[in-house]
Amino acid sequence: MEIFLKAERDEGLSNEELEAAVERTLKEAGGPLRRVLIIPPDFTRFHSNGGFLTNRCYHILEKTGCRTDILPALGTHAAMSREQFSAMYGDIPYERMIVHDWRRDVEYLGDVPADYMEEITEGIWTEPVRAEINRRVLDPGYDLILSVGQVVPHEIVGMANHAKNLFVGVGGSDMINQSHMVGAVYGMERIMGKDRTPVRKIFDYALERFLGGRPIVFMLTVTTAPGGRIRTHGLFIGDTRRTLEEAAALSQEKNIRFLDRGIRKCVVYLDPSEFHSTWLGNKAVYRTRMAIEDGGELLILGPGVSRFGEDDLCDRLIRRYGYCGRKRILELYRKERALKENMGTAAHLIHGSSDGRFRITYGVSAISEEEMRSVGFGAVPFEKAAAAYPPERLKDGWNRCPDGEEIFYISNPALGLWIDRNRFEGR
Repeated sequence: MEIFLKAERDEGLSNEELEAAVERTLKEAGGPLRRVLIIPPDFTRFHSNGGFLTNRCYHILEKTGCRTDILPALGTHAAMSREQFSAMYGDIPYERMIVHDWRRDVEYLGDVPADYMEEITEGIWTEPVRAEINRRVLDPGYDLILSVGQVVPHEIVGMANHAKNLFVGVGGSDMINQSHMVGAVYGMERIMGKDRTPVRKIFDYALERFLGGRPIVFMLTVTTAPGGRIRTHGLFIGDTRRTLEEAAALSQEKNIRFLDRGIRKCVVYLDPSEFHSTWLGNKAVYRTRMAIEDGGELLILGPGVSRFGEDDLCDRLIRRYGYCGRKRILELYRKERALKENMGTAAHLIHGSSDGRFRITYGVSAISEEEMRSVGFGAVPFEKAAAAYPPERLKDGWNRCPDGEEIFYISNPALGLWIDRNRFEGR
């Protein structure tokens, strides 16, 4: 099955076009469909428009008497609240949600072998990776599994989604931890915005070897959200890798912004409904690091950031080790059991540091300045930062402030990747 739609208008595909594609997908999936599992993005991917697609799938299926379960692709994120579920998926009953437990609610599928890992990472990683998946993906009672999500530049895999939605979104701890660490050690600036990266090859291998017999169909969007309004530029539906490749090509066009010069000061806003932790908020670091000049500054306006990790263990580890740079974290990783047992957190600490190349300052209210500085970031009260750089008055891109200062403003770091063309082409 392949259903590929690209918008001909700047405002994107209409809801009617999206719903027609959903109806066609469910019709071509065969039938009768008695039980369907939908694996949609969680609230941290609100602007994926995966919520609308999930809602339409649910209602079309329910009208036929099909039992539909919703298993959000949480990965290591906190479970969705009732309010978030409603905002994301509309009137789907909250009771249909299944919360993924990445540490316990998974089944072992097999290993991505050590020799293959060594080959795809240029010898950097030589350990096998255990592939695990939420047990419901293996339930033979499901006639169809719909993996819904957004393709966008990503710091771990290169371009998000497709098999990542399964092996990270509803995967197990070893795959999550090792894939993140592989990406960190290999180098995120070698990965972001590209398709056939080492981490992507891990997921491709596991999908082909271990889930080839499951009735999985991917439903992938490419979106932007100027002014907070979602525009769906493409919808790619299918059960082949070409589904990802077509979506990735469009995302590279729509979500990567090449700049003709580097950014001296970058101001990034984190919507408080989406970003509650530095674990998520550090997308501001990942997605801008290839655009910020040496010696520059990144100011992150995080009115909703109230903690470091998404769960208590990760939060404690971040507080313990801090964002102290790639070299130092790798040194600690070799001797600290806590980091070896939580590779995903070690990788996150590497990703969240600029390695001293530029300053990172958080503007927050719910975390003290002392706490923020203790993990390696600069800190300023949110109210003070927002008064100097009021988000409601800034436009995405270059801005000239009243005092003459020039800044580059980003209203949502999760929706793109910003690159200084000169730095990129000089590599």
